[in-house]
Amino acid sequence: MSTTTGKIKSRWADDETDAALEAQAKKEREEKKRQKAEKARKLEEEKRAREAEAAASARQAAPQQGDDDTNPNSEPPSKRRRISPERETGPPGRAAGVDSSSSGTTLLRLGGARGAFGPCRSVENYDKLNDIEEGAYGWVARAKELKTGNVVALKRLKIDPKDRSGLPVTGLREIQILKDCSHRNVVKLREVVVGEDTSKIENIFLVLEFLEHDLKGILEDMPEPFLASEVKTLLLQLASGVAYLHGNYILHRDLKTSNLLLNNRGQLKIADFGMARYVGDPPPKLTQLVVTLWYRAPELLLGAARYGAAVDMWSVGCIFGELLTREPLLQGKNEVDELTKIFELCGIPTDESWPGFRRLPNARALRLPKIPAANGSVVRAKFPLLTAAGVALLNDLLALDPAKRPAAEAMLAHEYFKQDPKPKQEAMFPTFPSKAGQERRRRQKTPNAPVRGQAADPLGAVDFSGIFSGREKEERGGGFSLRMV
Repeated sequence: MSTTTGKIKSRWADDETDAALEAQAKKEREEKKRQKAEKARKLEEEKRAREAEAAASARQAAPQQGDDDTNPNSEPPSKRRRISPERETGPPGRAAGVDSSSSGTTLLRLGGARGAFGPCRSVENYDKLNDIEEGAYGWVARAKELKTGNVVALKRLKIDPKDRSGLPVTGLREIQILKDCSHRNVVKLREVVVGEDTSKIENIFLVLEFLEHDLKGILEDMPEPFLASEVKTLLLQLASGVAYLHGNYILHRDLKTSNLLLNNRGQLKIADFGMARYVGDPPPKLTQLVVTLWYRAPELLLGAARYGAAVDMWSVGCIFGELLTREPLLQGKNEVDELTKIFELCGIPTDESWPGFRRLPNARALRLPKIPAANGSVVRAKFPLLTAAGVALLNDLLALDPAKRPAAEAMLAHEYFKQDPKPKQEAMFPTFPSKAGQERRRRQKTPNAPVRGQAADPLGAVDFSGIFSGREKEERGGGFSLRMV
């Protein structure tokens, strides 16, 4: 073994080429380091130059000594803007939020008399009257503003106090979208208020305009369904609101009758934007766990990663059918059962009726009949009293292929709304007793909206080959079910 003090050369030592590459890499690193230091030095010099220029400008703008007293032509100095208003009670000259200590130091608090943070007012400006309902993204109560006496809907965002990540993205999106929206068929956000303890992020409330009814409660209590003219009035208002949202790149992603509010003047408004979000064109990859199950489009059930306004239009079609029958159109027990009921009503998908559906992630689990015996929609048979134009509109809205569903703007010009009976004027719309003003809603029938972050039930391998024989059995009074294979 060598006893020299020098570094022993390893048999894996680099050759001359490796040494040259290492030297070149070292040189490049040193050059990058020098450039970074030079850039920092220039930024520092520019900052000092700006500060010196600002100081010189301030000196030039300052009034000369004696101007205020000896120069009769000098203008009076501009008044300083008051930072915070004076307290109504207390010694004069003391501003609200100013705290004096024994050492003479003054501290300016951000809140007002009630300690509310920033521009948000306190929820104590409202008197809660009664609870209305509790949804997946917060509870809603009826309240009265103490100063004006106006009745409003007070929605408290549902926030897990154990979650330290802050305000959830769904709450931020809902506030932002409602602040940006201004349409007669979209509920109006009046303001955002906070609780007395601003250290708790769960004390955030949305103050919304109050409407007496939601469409779900009306349909449950009506002894007779809406007239054809009334259905057209509601659909036109719904399509108008959805067209406004889609025109501003907003997907609602949870349209259902319980999220459609109605006042006593026949005006419908879209509410509950907990799942809504802005999307571009083309839309980005989005979560499939949106839209309440009974109103969820088939492409979402089959796991589509990219979707657009067509998912809202499918929900509009489901609402159309519910207005006619007073009960949800497709009441599936789970994702598989929901697909079963969709294929029952709209027919088994084929490469002609829905090109490309086999490429969807969950479509691999479907076993469809090669040659269906009676493929096609049965909307005409389910709604025998609906006009031909109405059947055509409902069939278009419930098209399996998202590309074939009409846009909300096109829906407004459909022939169905031009035929007799014409849509009823809103002023002539019937009135109903207001549940929201008297009692809390307790509903067990409609499933809750899906919660973000929860995994959907896997479809597994689903056999639809017997669906049409099952439909024939159902027409004779029997039923059918899917086979899991």
